[in-house]
Amino acid sequence: MIWCILIVGILLPQSLAHPGFFTSIGQMTDLIHTEKDLVTSLKDYIKAEEDKLEQIKKWAEKLDRLTSTATKDPEGFVGHPVNAFKLMKRLNTEWSELENLVLKDMSDGFISNLTIQRQYFPNDEDQVGAAKALLRLQDTYNLDTDTISKGNLPDPEHQRANGNLKYFEYIMAKEKDVNKSASDDQSDQKTTPKKKGVAVDYLPERQKYEMLCRGEGIKMTPRRQKKLFCRYHDGNRNPKFILAPAKQEDEWDKPRIIRFHDIISDAEIEIVKDLAKPRLSRATVHDPETGKLTTAQYRVSKSAWLSGYENPVVSRINMRIQDLTGLDVSTAEELQVANYGVGGQYEPHFDFARKDEPDAFKELGTGNRIATWLFYMSDVSAGGATVFPEVGASVWPKKGTAVFWYNLFASGEGDYSTRHAACPVLVGNKWVSNKWLHERGQEFRRPCTLSELE
Repeated sequence: MIWCILIVGILLPQSLAHPGFFTSIGQMTDLIHTEKDLVTSLKDYIKAEEDKLEQIKKWAEKLDRLTSTATKDPEGFVGHPVNAFKLMKRLNTEWSELENLVLKDMSDGFISNLTIQRQYFPNDEDQVGAAKALLRLQDTYNLDTDTISKGNLPDPEHQRANGNLKYFEYIMAKEKDVNKSASDDQSDQKTTPKKKGVAVDYLPERQKYEMLCRGEGIKMTPRRQKKLFCRYHDGNRNPKFILAPAKQEDEWDKPRIIRFHDIISDAEIEIVKDLAKPRLSRATVHDPETGKLTTAQYRVSKSAWLSGYENPVVSRINMRIQDLTGLDVSTAEELQVANYGVGGQYEPHFDFARKDEPDAFKELGTGNRIATWLFYMSDVSAGGATVFPEVGASVWPKKGTAVFWYNLFASGEGDYSTRHAACPVLVGNKWVSNKWLHERGQEFRRPCTLSELE
């Protein structure tokens, strides 16, 4: 049937050939359109069945009238030669046609279409991955089972407040069992919760990570806050930014984390996303034991790599990073574009290679990752913060902004306070892109050091 052929043609988008749908909200949106097209196909099948039943109904009504008349006077009815001929014709020919109509399977087109589409459906791994994501969100954001089962995810602000309350109740209950007397630091409990008499600074990393994801944790003292500023930055008198300097905001002091506002346009973001979508594949991590890249449950996203020569927009973005940081991007890695999945996250990790990973970037031949530049290419309704558990910093996604920090000290030693994580996305679709800048090529450059930005 023509409608079936058309629907099959519609239902085969190339992007559905990628496995692991649960790791990318962006690709999951294709499934919405696929299901919508399947519903259209299903409605066409129902219409075909209804047309068939309508024809059978007309047959039944016609035959009912004939048999009702004939049974009143059977001999008189067949005594008429025309009636006798029509009776023979109906039983010999027309009832066979009716039989063929009843036996005709109108579902062939729909079933064939569904069978073709099923190879592009999510699999068991996707279903299990999405289920684990719900559990991860429940644990990280202190959601009760009833709330998450009904799909009534809380407002982000209310959710954080509820998280605070539950966490403090838990801490207080533990303290009653372990520490009967009040400590000298109890006055700071609202800003620095304790567990078993131990300050937040010494909580296990997992707990600090989840607290920061909920908007809790260590609060910066007023003295430190006074050292954070907003400013205009011209990239060491770079001609491109003298008349239109970039807007900067200090997010944290140690390590120094800088946010650039309005640094990438919506048009540029859409181009980058369009370039990346066809290439998105499951994000990988470096396995220190094998030295190879592998997928991991603690990193739930899909990523793609874009080179500057592919598109002038990517090249322009790369040069913008170089102009504002003073760091050479010719030795940097390609622009990595990432889209997070259901409950998408990346648990605490370092961007730079540690001493026990001397060969991590050996193939690149560009040294260690000296700095990280991270673009936020979407707003996130709830969750999805970039957090630094070692120091208690939380940076929340804001479309069109970027954050920058150094991973290495001037000595080349790694700054372990830059250990960071991407919190699970509670509600929304998170897109980011990042540029990892390397040591090579920076020897004779004058980078915009973070101390100069004060």
